[in-house]
Amino acid sequence: MPRYAALIYGAEPSEEPGAEETAQVMADYNEFSAKVAAAGVMAGGEALYGTETATTVRVEGGKGGEMVATDGPFAETKEVLGGFYLLDCADLDEALSWAAQIPGAWHGGRIEVRPCVDFGESDS
Repeated sequence: MPRYAALIYGAEPSEEPGAEETAQVMADYNEFSAKVAAAGVMAGGEALYGTETATTVRVEGGKGGEMVATDGPFAETKEVLGGFYLLDCADLDEALSWAAQIPGAWHGGRIEVRPCVDFGESDS
């Protein structure tokens, strides 16, 4: 069965949300997680800490070159990756149907759905 990554993007918070708002958002995510797990579709997923915890790595000079680590995300954007779900779905339509139910899609963000590469598949 194909696997899809549902990447949850939203605005970087300018201030900490209130306890009531945080509780509601977490309740929405917990409800979705239980629903997708019960359907046997959830293959994994994680919430991510904010971009202030990110470190970007690059290697200067190619393989074996000098590793350079920089605090923060690679690019300045208005939206940030906040987490993801890995979904085992029959096809893209099913993955999109589940993605539309992820709370980030209706809490002001957007969900990017991408098929995962299965390196065990044969092209022949």
